[in-house]
Amino acid sequence: MKLPRTTLILILLALGLGGFVYFYEIRGATVREEIKEQKQQIFSFGEDDVQSLTVKTKKLTLNLERSPESSNPKWLIKSPISGPANDAIVSYLMDLLVKGNSDRTLSTPAKELGEFALDQPQATIDITLKNRQSHQLILGKSNFNGRFLYAQADPAAKPDGNINVLLVSTDFANAVNRELSEWKQPVDNSQKLPPLTIPNPSPTNSK
Repeated sequence: MKLPRTTLILILLALGLGGFVYFYEIRGATVREEIKEQKQQIFSFGEDDVQSLTVKTKKLTLNLERSPESSNPKWLIKSPISGPANDAIVSYLMDLLVKGNSDRTLSTPAKELGEFALDQPQATIDITLKNRQSHQLILGKSNFNGRFLYAQADPAAKPDGNINVLLVSTDFANAVNRELSEWKQPVDNSQKLPPLTIPNPSPTNSK
């Protein structure tokens, strides 16, 4: 039986709509959920769990340790100099380590680390917790559009021999690529010494 043209058009529209609903609502929801799951937190420890940090860049290796006293500063520089650290700068890095997410994870053969500059990284951050557990974040180069950095967190080969390469915020590069002077506690100008007072000379006797 030949269907009327109008009925055939309606059937085709219904099929097309059904396909759209499937691919967008059902299949699309699955894909979106997979992408959502890929945005995972890099580390699971809290800020108060961290005892010390070692930040190694191409210009500097900096060792930071939590102050044993509860008063400011909360962080101390142990090397290459000794002294109080800039708490705001350290807190910025700590916030990224504690709350930072990986946008996605790429399973990559270990021999391809060089393609992400992870064999000669721009920075390495070693974290030691109060319970003596250790973690490491390695920062490579930017991705193709400069929105993320390639990174490794606690690098280890998987059973298939591949390694996980993460895409993390470029804020990590801003947080660690600093001069030593920026890591030091700033000088409080309000505690300057009072100006030196010069006594007035004794008046000379007139003749």
